[in-house]
Amino acid sequence: MNNIVQNISLANLSLAFIPVLVVIAIIWRWNMGYKTTIYAIFRMLVQLLLIGYVLTYIFQTNSNYIVITILIIMLLVASWISLRTTSLPRKTLLLNAVYSIVLGGVTVLLLMTQGVLSLNPWYSPSYMIPLGGMIFASSMNGISLAAERLESELKQGQPYEKAKVIALRTSLIPITNMLLAVGLVSVPGMMTGQILSGVSPLIAVRYQIMVMCMIFGSTGISAAVFLHSVKGSFAENKNRFE
Repeated sequence: MNNIVQNISLANLSLAFIPVLVVIAIIWRWNMGYKTTIYAIFRMLVQLLLIGYVLTYIFQTNSNYIVITILIIMLLVASWISLRTTSLPRKTLLLNAVYSIVLGGVTVLLLMTQGVLSLNPWYSPSYMIPLGGMIFASSMNGISLAAERLESELKQGQPYEKAKVIALRTSLIPITNMLLAVGLVSVPGMMTGQILSGVSPLIAVRYQIMVMCMIFGSTGISAAVFLHSVKGSFAENKNRFE
């Protein structure tokens, strides 16, 4: 099987921005605030370029302290971003978000890397950082969706316990759709990347099963822990939702 990954020239890469420009044009035409979209795309480019250089350095140093530091930074950033959908001050809920991602994300990461993959060394940067990124991102999205829906339900007068259930169900919609569609509608990113690099599809499938399980688990656990832990904070700010 051919194991040479196709190189993408900068000229060819520029073609990928054609559909992006089409969407920006639509957003501008519909008066939806195109500046935010342009900023997001620019930030994506800068962040990806930086992470490319950072990962190259990390892989070369192969230091467990650096890997742990990077994972902690990723966790804290994910916790902060996850709270952007609620009107409560982020500082009020930040510890809840960190606690939730630690329980739902870090534990799943350790299970997958030390149990399923049995990494040697245990901190192998080429596995820990990409998998940690996937897990923390899924936990972040789950908390963000749960927080937004919880607040929305409380504003409609729902009791907290019922609002919590609705919020958890909402947070699981994206990953549940992925579970239903994977292999039929889509070939997921990790599996696609491995196949393109020459890995047997049968091996790539095993990795993808692991990825789907870890994303579903980290999303559900993080969102559930967050919803359970923030009841007091939302109760103290009940007047905001009346």
